[in-house]
Amino acid sequence: MKELLPAQELTLLQGRLSLLQPAKGHRAGTDAMLLAATMPPDFQGMVVDMGAGMGTVGLVAALGAPEAQVVLVEQDKQLLPLALQNVARNGLQDRVRVVAVDVMSAKARRAAGLETGKAQMVLTNPPFYQANTIRSSPLALKKNAYEMQGTLEDWVRAACSLLAPHGHMVMIHRAAALPDIISACAGRFGGLQIRPVYPRAGDAAVRVLVAGTKGSRAPLAVLPGLVLHEGEDFTPEALAIQHGLMRIDMKL
Repeated sequence: MKELLPAQELTLLQGRLSLLQPAKGHRAGTDAMLLAATMPPDFQGMVVDMGAGMGTVGLVAALGAPEAQVVLVEQDKQLLPLALQNVARNGLQDRVRVVAVDVMSAKARRAAGLETGKAQMVLTNPPFYQANTIRSSPLALKKNAYEMQGTLEDWVRAACSLLAPHGHMVMIHRAAALPDIISACAGRFGGLQIRPVYPRAGDAAVRVLVAGTKGSRAPLAVLPGLVLHEGEDFTPEALAIQHGLMRIDMKL
C-alpha cells in the first residue's frame, strides 16, 4: 500500500476552512486567496477549479458562494488524496467533487466524465512556467506546480472547452505573462478584465487577475489595481480578502 503524502494542517478564513497541505512542496498562499475571492457570492451553477492541487481555491470559493457546485480537477496522484480529505473534513461532499484527470487531454476528460461545455465558471492558477524553461525544483510537487507540460494556450483552450457559452474564466498569473494570456484568449474569450496586483504602492505589478467571457466580443478593460502590503503588513483590503470578508469584483 502506497504511503500517503506527509501533510500539515492549515486553517483559512479565520478558522472557517481547515485544509491538509503537503509538508513540503507548493503551499496554499495569497495567489489562491486572490483567485478564490473573485467568486461572486450569489453565483449559482458549476465552477471548475482547474489545476486544484489540494483544493484551496475551489473550497474557499464553495464557502463564499453557498449555491455553487464545485469540481476540483487535478492530475497529481500525490495531491488527490489531500483534496478528497479536504472536501470531507469541511463537510462539503454534497457540493464539491474531485476529478482526477489530465485536464489538457480531451480524451482523458471524456474518460473521467468531465463534461464539455457545462461549467459556468473556471477558476485557474496554472503553472507559471513552461517545462524546461526554468531550473527545475528537486521536489516533484513544487516542480509540477510551477512547470506546465504543454503551453499556456493549451491550458486556456482546455478551460474554454469546459465552459458553457458565455461562461467565465478567471486566471491569476505572473504580470509578465499578460501578453501570452491575451494571445491565448484570442478567439476564445472576450471582454477581458485585467486587474493588476501590486506588492506595495509604487511597485510594479507582480500578478494579474484576468477574467474573460467565452465567445464575447467586448473590448479589453484594465481595472483598478490591488495593493497587497503597507510596509510588512497586509493592507486592510488584502487582509479582508485573506479572511474571506471581501470579494474582488472582476466586472463579469
